[in-house]
Amino acid sequence: MGGRTQIGGAASIALRPALESPRRPARVLAAFPLAVYLEVRSEYEPHVIALVSGEAARLPNAVVVAAPLARLPLGDECWVGEGSIGLGGVGIRVRRWWDPAPPLGSAEPSRLTRALAHLDDICDRSQRRPGLDVTGAPGLLASGCLSGSLVDGIVAAERLLGLGPGLTPSGDDMLCGLLVALRHLGLAAGAPRAIWLADWLAAAVTYDARTRTTPISATLLHCAARGQAGSEVLGVLRAIAGHQPLDPAVHRLLSLGHTSGADLAWGIRAGLAAVLALRSWPANR
Repeated sequence: MGGRTQIGGAASIALRPALESPRRPARVLAAFPLAVYLEVRSEYEPHVIALVSGEAARLPNAVVVAAPLARLPLGDECWVGEGSIGLGGVGIRVRRWWDPAPPLGSAEPSRLTRALAHLDDICDRSQRRPGLDVTGAPGLLASGCLSGSLVDGIVAAERLLGLGPGLTPSGDDMLCGLLVALRHLGLAAGAPRAIWLADWLAAAVTYDARTRTTPISATLLHCAARGQAGSEVLGVLRAIAGHQPLDPAVHRLLSLGHTSGADLAWGIRAGLAAVLALRSWPANR
């Protein structure tokens, strides 16, 4: 690290295996004013790291850096490991860690039922719409989860994987919202069948995600499979559980990207509805 300009950062604990491993080469996948994406040549997941400024959406695979990203040299010399990230003449040292999957605690079913109705109303009145026709594969996924059908859920999830344009296709964003909602809200409501379903769907969508979708989206799916999500998604989940107002949290989520926020919100709605429907089911029914 000698001779490098040193910058501090706060990293998601999802990145601990990659960041604390021996140093490995990486490459710049994409660069935007508020985020730079690095792909690490590693078997670890997540294998894409998002370097973000304080104003950017805090993704579950993010390192929040304490300097403007415009000053980072985006050359070929990139590496990750030993608690640091190197970009040209700049070294980013992880100073602290944050949790992308904090527990919600318990939530009464009656509260979740009211939250679902409110969430549906906010999303239905919004001009932001999902990027896919929700009566197609998304509809099959939602109905499969409501009925607890693993076969329908996996068939629909495999159809959605990588479906749609962009760095994070709409089908993947929908799956991410669904997976984190099933896991977190299933735990909060005491719905073991929802958690069981999340486990199986997560295994299905992450099995070959690296070859089925974009590197950035594959990483986010691996994070969602473990219940790890961005700050806007976590805000909506906290609001559903009654820890903060729902309206501003949902509007912050819906504002993400062109359709990403609406796609994630659709997944959360489908997951919450499934949690309520499956709450009385045993895990292995």
